[in-house]
Amino acid sequence: MALVMGVDSSTQSCKVVITDADTGAVVRSGRASHPEGTEVDPAAWWTALQTAIAEAGGIDDVAAWSIAGQQHGMVVLDADGDVIRPALLWNDTRSAGAARDLIAEIGAEEYARRTGVVPVASFTATKLRWLRDHEPAAAARVAAVALPHDWLTWRLRGFGPDDPRLDELVTDRSDASGTAYWGPGGYDRDLLITALGHDAVLPRVLGSGESVADGAGRAVAPGAGDNAGAALGVGAGVGDVVVSIGTSGTVFAVSAEPTVDPTGTVAGFASADGHFLPLVATLNAARVLDVTARLLGVDHGELSRLALKAEPGAGGLRLVPYFEGERTPNLPDATASLDGMTLASTTRENLARAAVEGMLSGLAAGLDAVRGLGVPIRRALLIGGGAQSEAVRQIAPLVLGVPVEVPEPAEYVALGAARQAAALVGTEPNG
Repeated sequence: MALVMGVDSSTQSCKVVITDADTGAVVRSGRASHPEGTEVDPAAWWTALQTAIAEAGGIDDVAAWSIAGQQHGMVVLDADGDVIRPALLWNDTRSAGAARDLIAEIGAEEYARRTGVVPVASFTATKLRWLRDHEPAAAARVAAVALPHDWLTWRLRGFGPDDPRLDELVTDRSDASGTAYWGPGGYDRDLLITALGHDAVLPRVLGSGESVADGAGRAVAPGAGDNAGAALGVGAGVGDVVVSIGTSGTVFAVSAEPTVDPTGTVAGFASADGHFLPLVATLNAARVLDVTARLLGVDHGELSRLALKAEPGAGGLRLVPYFEGERTPNLPDATASLDGMTLASTTRENLARAAVEGMLSGLAAGLDAVRGLGVPIRRALLIGGGAQSEAVRQIAPLVLGVPVEVPEPAEYVALGAARQAAALVGTEPNG
C-alpha cells in the first residue's frame, strides 16, 4: 500500500492527511493551529506544518506529497532566502487603495483580459504595491515573491535560508492565477513590475501532472490554492458549483472555458487540473453565524433550530452581514446592518433566520454572477464548517435556486492535495 500526504495550510490551521494512494482512505492525520490576524510571520506556518506532520506520524513512509494553501498571501524573500516581513494575508484589506491605483494605471478591462481578474485588496499584486508605497526599503530588498503554499513546499523540500535557491520555488496555475500578474499565457512581468517596482523571481508554474523532488527523493506535486484543492477533493466536475462556507465564503464553478469579467465580481481563476475556476469570494461567511449565536446566547445547534422556526423572509428582517467589510461586492470599509425591524419582526427566531439568509444571499449573488458569464451550473456542492448547520442545509436550496448536495464532512482541501500526490505514484484514489 503506497501512502501519500496532502496538506491544507489554511488561514486558521494546518491540516495533514496521510492517505492510501489506491483508495483515498485516510490512514492517519494531524493538525496544528495558526496565529490569528491578517499579518502573519510565515515561520508560524512552518512550525505548524512540522507539528501537524509529527502528529500524523511523520512522512518517512510516504511516497509523494502535496501542499494546498490559502491563496493570495504575500511572502517576500530577499536574496538570502530570508522572509523580509510578515506575510499579508488574503483578508488584509489595507491594500484597497493600492488596488484602486493599479486599476487606474492599467484599466479594469485590461487587467481582466491579461489575467482573468481585476485587482482587489485580496490579491498579491495589490499587497506588493502597498509594500512599495508604504515600506519602500523592504520592497527594494525583494528578490522573490511566493504564496503561502509555494513557500511551504520550498521549505519542506529542504530549501530556505540555509539553502536559498530561489529558482527552486514552484507553484501551480490555480494559486498563480490569484496574484493578478499571471494569466493563461503565464506570468505578466510588466504587471509585476507595475506593482512592486522591479522584477523578481517568481515560482515556476508546474503543470497538473508535473512534479519535483524533495531531499529524500519523494515526488512532490505542484500543490494548489485552497479552493482548487477543495474542488479536487470533493470531485467537482464541469457543471458543478462549490459553495464553501468557512472563514470566508466562496462560490466557484468548474468551467471548461476561461471567463473574463471586467467588473471584477467574478475572478477568472484556473483550476488545478487544467480547467478553470471562476470564483466569487465573500469575507463574511460562517462568522456571521458565530456572531449571531453569541448575540442570542445560544450554541449553533440552537441557532439552527431558531432559524427553522421562522418563516422564509424572517418576517421582513434583513441582515446585511458586512461585519468585516466585504470583498464581493468590493466594499472593504463597509459595516453590517439590520433592516426591517418592527415590534412583530424583531424576534429571536427571525434574527437567527435573517443571519442564515443574509449569509446565503451573498453567496447566491455570487452564483448568479458566475452563471451570468455563461458558465453552466447543474448543482451546488455545499462544504465547509457552515454547511454542518441544519438550517443552512434546508435554507440553501431556497436561496441559491439550484439543487444542493452536502457531501460528508471532510478535509477536502487536504484530500485534494492527496489526490494530486497519488497521481504521481501511478494511481489516483477512488472517491
